[in-house]
Amino acid sequence: MRLTYDVIVVGGGHAGAEAAAAAARLGAKTVLVTPDLARIGQMSCNPAVGGVAKGTVAREVGALGGVMAQATDASRIHFRMLNRSKGPAVWGPRAQCDRALYPIAVRRILDGLEDLDLFQELVTGLHVNRRVRGVETRGGIVFEGGAVVVTAGTFLRGRIHVGGSAAQGAGRAGEGPSVELAEALEARGLEVARFKTGTPPRVDGRSVDFARCERQDGDDEPFRFSFYAREPLPKQLPCWITWAGEGLKEIVTRNLARSALYGGEIAGRGPRYCPSIEDKVVRFPRARRHQVFLEPEGLDTSEMYVNGLSTSLPPDVQLEFLRSVPGLGEVKMTRPGYAIEYDYFPPHQLHRTLEVRSLPGLYFAGQINGTTGYEEAAGQGLVAGANAALALQGRDPFVVERDQGYIGVLIDDLVTKGVDEPYRLFTSRAEFRLLLRQDNGPSRLGTLARSVGLLTSEQEEALEDRLREESRARAWFRDSVISPAVANPALAEAGAGSVGRPKTARELLRRPGVTAAALLKAIGAGAPDFDPDVLGTVEVDTKYEGYVRRELDRAATLRARAGFVLPEDAPYRDFTTLSSEARQKLARIRPGSLAQAGRIPGVSPADLQNLVMEVRRMKAAARELA
Repeated sequence: MRLTYDVIVVGGGHAGAEAAAAAARLGAKTVLVTPDLARIGQMSCNPAVGGVAKGTVAREVGALGGVMAQATDASRIHFRMLNRSKGPAVWGPRAQCDRALYPIAVRRILDGLEDLDLFQELVTGLHVNRRVRGVETRGGIVFEGGAVVVTAGTFLRGRIHVGGSAAQGAGRAGEGPSVELAEALEARGLEVARFKTGTPPRVDGRSVDFARCERQDGDDEPFRFSFYAREPLPKQLPCWITWAGEGLKEIVTRNLARSALYGGEIAGRGPRYCPSIEDKVVRFPRARRHQVFLEPEGLDTSEMYVNGLSTSLPPDVQLEFLRSVPGLGEVKMTRPGYAIEYDYFPPHQLHRTLEVRSLPGLYFAGQINGTTGYEEAAGQGLVAGANAALALQGRDPFVVERDQGYIGVLIDDLVTKGVDEPYRLFTSRAEFRLLLRQDNGPSRLGTLARSVGLLTSEQEEALEDRLREESRARAWFRDSVISPAVANPALAEAGAGSVGRPKTARELLRRPGVTAAALLKAIGAGAPDFDPDVLGTVEVDTKYEGYVRRELDRAATLRARAGFVLPEDAPYRDFTTLSSEARQKLARIRPGSLAQAGRIPGVSPADLQNLVMEVRRMKAAARELA
């Protein structure tokens, strides 16, 4: 049996959902193939979206028309804006989601796309004819098409470890691994390596003594990740904080030999910034205690996620150390935690479009590229799916630059620097943090998505409404004059002194401590009604205008260097004016521009100057031969 499509997406996780949706929104006839349609959009680990940098990525995916932001709004049961005590460049929206409601929302959004089909099958191999043109399945079905996007998550030769017992082949608990596809990819000559990640145990919330825990309520504001859809927001539930102390450390230390991680069962490297409790105890022996969050799994379940206690210890040890934690003395464990080891393909093998360099027509997105996290996977999936469709349409590739989005930072880091541990985004990875805020996605990425055709007609209309609202708010603050009698009470409350003559609202807003909302409140009944998210964007742009302009100037310099294109077939090893390290790394990564070359560790400013000379000399020689 043969079925024909334009784009074939393998895998139904966060990367797969975004890849399939992006290709379909661009008008490509698309099929998403996954072993279990009931698990599309499943939150395999913590049912949460966002955080510092990650929350901005989720909003960027929404600004580009993606699925994640809208599905998060439809399922969020606890919301907080992280880092409010710091500058707005590092604010991070985070939502705890209902584990059941999130995939329901994802499936509803995907089912609404006319050019997308879903199919339940296990992909086992590639169909290659000079370029990748389809996939083969265990059931004998061949899907033929122009491009394939592989988003296999942790399924490629995945193995689950619980304690020191024999590991089980699995992509996640209860689901088999994808061995044949991993072997087929490796057989095509691709470099492959192993990473590991893990999950903590879950507990029955009815057995928790919450009186011994610290309650953490969500923010009251009706914040939404999506800029374009207005999903009804579910009610909020509290999270709880407790601590793993000396008792837990003693239990873990006593049982380290029974850990798959420290007992020698696991060879892959795990995520530095989400370590197991065994790692915490071994690497931070002087820490008196470690914070533990008890987070609800949903509105209709008492099960709770124990954030901070990821482990590969046996179930009996897990229950013992859980009961050493305040509030969990008589807790009932509903699921043990486990570690999972899986294949990934080092991302220096990719173009910035996420197409595999050596296999045209094949795209990778998500954990197959060495990343960790739903948000990183979603951003990659959207870019890979869009580029798969655009390539078939003969159109220019879709690339998010580093000054346009954290998605651009993520992908550029992957293909330029590679990974030696599961990659996680942080605000510190971005040199243009003030431009890449969580609030301004429509102006920096929404317009880009519209120009490419990534938005539906409804999303385009919502984008126009948002941009008009921003223009209206900016004009009002620029043109509205406020008298001292009205302004001074608000200024006094902010500790910003007083004024003796009328000032524009924009002038007042630039004063430290003065907020847009406070000025509108001071005006009273005659004040216009602006969307709070729009007000936030206008306020930050106004207050930090000088800094924003400085970052824009730096971004323009970077763009100029990006305009110096490096040939794909440049003979870097023959460029003798470059250092040996620079020649080796340039030949391995093959950057597309001078700017990308400058971000490769080991390529010095002197190397860049010589590289320009070598490339110009090479082009001049080619012209003479022509």
